[in-house]
Amino acid sequence: MSSSNNFPDRLSNNNSQLLNRPFPKSFIEAKEIIFETVYFCYIELNQAFQALWALISTTFTLMSNKSPTELVKDIVNKTTEVSSKAIDYVVNHEIIGNAAYLISKEKNTNASPDAEPKIGPDAIDDINNKDATTPLNKNFITSGLNDERSISLNGVDLNTYLKEQLTKRIMFLDGGMGTIIQSLKLSEEDFRGERFKDHSHDLKGNNDILVLTQPEHIKNIHIAYLEAGADFVESNTFCSTFISQADYACEKYAYELNKEAARLAKEACIEVTARDPSKPRFVCGALGPTNRTCSISPSVENPAYRNVTFDELVEAYSEQARGLLDGGADILLVETIFDTLNAKAALYAIDLLFEEGSYKRTPIFVSGTIVDQSGRTLSGQTGEAFVSSINHSNPLAIGLNCALGAEQMKPFVQNIAKFTSSFVICYPNAGLPNTFGDYDETPEMMSKAVAEFAKEGLINILGGCCGTTPDHIKAIVKACSQYKPRVPPPNLQLESMIISGLEVLKVSKETNFVNIGERCNVAGSRKFARHILKGEYEEAITIARSQVENGAQIIDVNMDEGMLDGKAAMTKFLNLIASDPDISRVPIMVDSSNFEVVLAGLKCAQGKCIVNSISLKEGPEDFIKKAKIIRRFGAAVVVMAFDETGQADVKERKVEICKRSYETLTEIVGFNPNDIIFDPNILTICTGMEEHNNFGVEFIEATREIKRTLPGAKVSGGISNLSFSFRGMDKVREAMHSVFLYHAIQAGLDMGIVNAGFLTIYDDIPKDLLELCENALWNRDSDVTEKMLNYAQKHGKETKKEANEEEWRKENVKSRISYALVKGITKYIIEDTEEARQSYSRPLEVIEGPLMNGMSVVGDLFGKGKMFLPQVIKSARVMKKAVAHLIPYMEEERLANLAKLGGEDSGPTHAGVVVIATVKGDVHDIGKNIVGVVLGCNNYKVIDLGVMTPCEKIISTALKEKADIIGLSGLITPSLDEMITVAKEMEKQNLDIPLLIGGATTSKAHTAVKISPQYSKPTIHVLDASKSVVVVSNLLDKKLKEDFWEDIAEEYQEIREDHYASLQNQKYLPLQIAREKGFKIDWTKQPFPIKPSFIGKRVFTNYDLKRISEFIDWNPFFQVWQLRGRYPNRGFPKIFNDEHVGLEAKKIYEEALIFIKKIIDEKLFTAKGIVGIYPANSIDDDIQIYDEESRSKIVSTFFGLRQQMEKESDEPYFCLSDFIAPKSSKIPDYLGLFAVGIFGADELVKKFEHEHDDYNVIMTKAIADRFAEGFAECLHEDIRKELWGYSSNENLTLEDILNVKYQGIRPAPAYPSQPDHREKVTMWNLMNIYEETGIELTDNLAMLPAASVSALVFANPKSQYFAVGKIEKDQVLNYTKRINKDLEDTEKWLRSNLNYD
Repeated sequence: MSSSNNFPDRLSNNNSQLLNRPFPKSFIEAKEIIFETVYFCYIELNQAFQALWALISTTFTLMSNKSPTELVKDIVNKTTEVSSKAIDYVVNHEIIGNAAYLISKEKNTNASPDAEPKIGPDAIDDINNKDATTPLNKNFITSGLNDERSISLNGVDLNTYLKEQLTKRIMFLDGGMGTIIQSLKLSEEDFRGERFKDHSHDLKGNNDILVLTQPEHIKNIHIAYLEAGADFVESNTFCSTFISQADYACEKYAYELNKEAARLAKEACIEVTARDPSKPRFVCGALGPTNRTCSISPSVENPAYRNVTFDELVEAYSEQARGLLDGGADILLVETIFDTLNAKAALYAIDLLFEEGSYKRTPIFVSGTIVDQSGRTLSGQTGEAFVSSINHSNPLAIGLNCALGAEQMKPFVQNIAKFTSSFVICYPNAGLPNTFGDYDETPEMMSKAVAEFAKEGLINILGGCCGTTPDHIKAIVKACSQYKPRVPPPNLQLESMIISGLEVLKVSKETNFVNIGERCNVAGSRKFARHILKGEYEEAITIARSQVENGAQIIDVNMDEGMLDGKAAMTKFLNLIASDPDISRVPIMVDSSNFEVVLAGLKCAQGKCIVNSISLKEGPEDFIKKAKIIRRFGAAVVVMAFDETGQADVKERKVEICKRSYETLTEIVGFNPNDIIFDPNILTICTGMEEHNNFGVEFIEATREIKRTLPGAKVSGGISNLSFSFRGMDKVREAMHSVFLYHAIQAGLDMGIVNAGFLTIYDDIPKDLLELCENALWNRDSDVTEKMLNYAQKHGKETKKEANEEEWRKENVKSRISYALVKGITKYIIEDTEEARQSYSRPLEVIEGPLMNGMSVVGDLFGKGKMFLPQVIKSARVMKKAVAHLIPYMEEERLANLAKLGGEDSGPTHAGVVVIATVKGDVHDIGKNIVGVVLGCNNYKVIDLGVMTPCEKIISTALKEKADIIGLSGLITPSLDEMITVAKEMEKQNLDIPLLIGGATTSKAHTAVKISPQYSKPTIHVLDASKSVVVVSNLLDKKLKEDFWEDIAEEYQEIREDHYASLQNQKYLPLQIAREKGFKIDWTKQPFPIKPSFIGKRVFTNYDLKRISEFIDWNPFFQVWQLRGRYPNRGFPKIFNDEHVGLEAKKIYEEALIFIKKIIDEKLFTAKGIVGIYPANSIDDDIQIYDEESRSKIVSTFFGLRQQMEKESDEPYFCLSDFIAPKSSKIPDYLGLFAVGIFGADELVKKFEHEHDDYNVIMTKAIADRFAEGFAECLHEDIRKELWGYSSNENLTLEDILNVKYQGIRPAPAYPSQPDHREKVTMWNLMNIYEETGIELTDNLAMLPAASVSALVFANPKSQYFAVGKIEKDQVLNYTKRINKDLEDTEKWLRSNLNYD
């Protein structure tokens, strides 16, 4: 571009608001104008050089108040002077100097000094050439906008600016993003957009994908919040990690999602600030919690299992943070933390990015989530423990969001405000959700509630979470701006060492000695080592629990044993501890000489733990490296008095090494002195070697000097080392420890690793033994060793055993059983259950008596928030063991009764039969599993149908198993509709079985209003898993059932009456209007449909198995075996590279290939299929099928359903008939059909079942399923390329085919585009599929064999997959009339799609 284009004037014409606005009143406003102008030029005009020119000309314009045109000569004549001013003005921005140089260079080539300089294409090349200091490209522009944010803050960096502002005024965050997105009522097609129209998974509900498919919606939401008064807007990235996006098969877009989301938010900030430059606005890059938890097991039976690792989280968060920063995020916000270990992974990833130097450090906000009035996170931490666990990241603001409304959140915000010196952020929900999951607090109500926060000086940043809107934020800004912000208190962590498990432990000058439990150490406890080496982790956990019960305030865990995999053992043990709140409430000390084991431990601890230990033994470089890693985890550290020359044994060496370590840690690594714990080596005395006799004195005096000279540092040590010479002489050792601690604590010893149950009181030590211990410690008697040995031999009978029986074991058996259930202790439950059995007349009475009583206590505590979910699961496991012991005795009793009854077998004695299932469409089952365990433990026969369970299977199983109860579970909102379907079907089948409803999205109100009216028998919402036994037992008690249900029915009737008063109907188009707005193809401009090579059907009775095997999609095969690679090794064949499952995946894959070869060679499978291609044309929503080209005879009709739910955009309302040429067009079109089945698998399965070979049973079914899908892909390709030939030149890879890159579609009957299963009957009748192939339809229209696939084939290039969704009654009536069926039957098959009751 040349200057003759008069760019500055043209810029002014295009965006007069930027250059023709009033002269700025401040540097801040001026600098905002500069960069907004640059951004406009680059984004809107897409010219990098124009952006540069705009930067120069706008800068100079603002400096001189002249027009850009007038400044051209000034730029030429005063290059040096002007560029110098520009450099000062924009904080030494190098590009100004480069540009001025280039302008000057062009000036010198001009023929006349008065000639206008040429800023042309050559200049662009010059700027981007290797001689230019800063190339001008998009990254330069965006980095100018992001990294030079200080330009808009008058030269002050963002962190400093925010600190200043937060002490002057309350700042405001935006509100709920999801709330506004839901109000837009976007369809599946909206979520997909053009880019993802052929994506393999449904995307509706994936709000984050909208930054790519509906960016204007997202940007407008940001703008609305900014205009409401927000200082900060969050990027729409709550679920934008590859972990969360895996649910939608969108992992590979994670980085892009974050970058684009941040960029959109940045654009919104710039636009609003351009209109209102009174203050800058900022983007908070949001990092959500993911859908996995690193501290809680998803498996009831395996509490040590985790479905995500710390390393996986770090990888995911690292990618997310890079995207956010690259997109322009000003602040990183780690939010909605329900598991602190997940947050620690996010903070670890962020710090690593900054440490690597790729990114400039940005401010960090951290916000946790207190889930209920217990004041704890979902993983069990108190608010204060949460703060201590993440404080190492130096967040600018810490606070809470989500789960609670302002009123409920206030006491927990108060606690955090007292406990942190960071600024406090809070963005509550708009009250608590009502029974339908909506939020009722109006902007006025919520603003009044949060104003109390501001009035009391609790807060620095306020915003909103779920249920809040721009109106809420506007009201909050108005109500709270008048109040002064909170003044942060002094940093507690500069005065004390604060560590945590689920709860906080503060170690300060005022703290008494802290006991560190030593018995969870394979090197120090033979009993613990024996249990760990044998894999007896429950017994090992008992030792940890005993330590805490005996007063240990920290648990030291050491797995250094030559025959042990230290990393694996440390991980498993700490994961098990995490599931036991009685132990995990105290901090953990991760103890190992192997730093890899230390790391494994740190990756399991959500609290702020202690690392034991590091030292200067390997030199300062190794010491610093390890210390930095430990600090990144936020842990405190034990430093041994050990350097390159060896272990320190005298005071002077101990102090010298500790001083050197202290200076390194505080000055180089940046450790808080209070997080440094020195272990100056407690060495053994009384060994018989004279040089060892003074070791006790050396330690105590070194401790005294360390505390005097190294402020903040703590001192610890392994107490038992002192008395090691007297192993086996417990009475002597206990006394020695007590004497040593008495004096060492006075000298400044803060803590020690000691068996908390292995101490005695100083004043209770016998006088003679006390004197001996004092002399030994202070090295006063050279013969003291001999004297102590004599004393030990004389008093040997008084020594204690290594482990005393727990106090609770002295109680009666009922109390012991109750204690074991509440505490989750399985160690003695079998013997206690047996003892109880012998005292009762029947084994069932043990269940109904002490076991049920104990579970009732568990249920009450859980309901009151005094027990956590992990404890309930542990209690259920204890119950299960007890019942398992009783089952053989109950069976023996049953057989005895059978004999008395003369051979009539009434079956095993169960309290009742309960069928439970997660309903169709839902894969979440943790809550259901807990219910199953609890009920099973209470002698109910539980039949768990798993997840994604169809209505038909639930009911048929209930009937088959003579169920007494049916329980439905669901987590996602669509599950509610499926529960209604099940209830209706139960009513239609006249079932007399009570129906229980549970799951996160369910509620008493929804059950009362939507589900209960569909079923005349008891239908009850069960709030807590622990209460399920109470509900079931009442329903199955003939005396109590009627009154119990009557009370609930009356309550539900009241709820319904309240609800119907406010019922609002959703908007749907009448069928006729939906048809008018249907998908229109201009058939006159379309190429004529390709005529197929034949008309009619072709049968394949023995299709080539080898060819089918080449079309196998292996990913579902590995899913059958629950093998899933971790990113980036997901999917076939990358899964083989996965370090965790790769070897097993490779092994089973190779075994499958061998099996497939055997199947092919021995013809164990037979592949049968049929293809039909017929002349077809559409009439409205239906497709007529003709027998030949004259189209005179209609042989069949496929009936279509059309979308009716109102759409915000001009998107069409699809029906499958839209993709077939209308009959009125006179254009001959065609429709394809096929069905395939794999025969022989059932026979093979029976053979393996007879041989009890479960492995090959599963293998056979898995391979048969893959063959069926492969056969479908095979035959579909044959249709496209040969049998029909509409895509004869197609050259797709298998990957392309699996990614649906072929022309046309092949929807199956009963799938979203035509949800009526009965269309299969039309297919079967048209082609005589059963007679031709043997593939049959069941009464429920499922296909047999199970490994079968059927589909319709559409050839039109514009055809696409879609979902019909909900439909109105006008369409149902019209459809029923067209298909000539009964209305009730139609409503049965389409129930999940009906928008009416």
